[in-house]
Amino acid sequence: MLGDAVDLRRVLANLVDNALRHAASAVRIGVHAEGDTAELTVTDDGPGIPPEDRERVFDRFTRLDDARSRDDGGAGLGLAIVRTTVEAHGGTVHLEDASPGLRAVVRLPLAR
Repeated sequence: MLGDAVDLRRVLANLVDNALRHAASAVRIGVHAEGDTAELTVTDDGPGIPPEDRERVFDRFTRLDDARSRDDGGAGLGLAIVRTTVEAHGGTVHLEDASPGLRAVVRLPLAR
């Protein structure tokens, strides 16, 4: 795949940091290619995110738990940075249920 290595590392770091913060006991990372697309998944076994909030968390400064401090829960920029970066590389990102937990799915085009 072609892309900015620093930006793509930041995507992975943000997704893994979020998963570690919310996991009950495990975080799994997967990568595979299918056709002309690479798929990265980061899955945790934490409480997940309600379906109605899964798109909203990609908005800047969105934090679902307003009671958390910025030091504990982040500034609400990580997933916004992930989406902006992935889209700039021609890809997509979404969140899905992992039963238990949450899975972040990033799809990026492979170089031709």
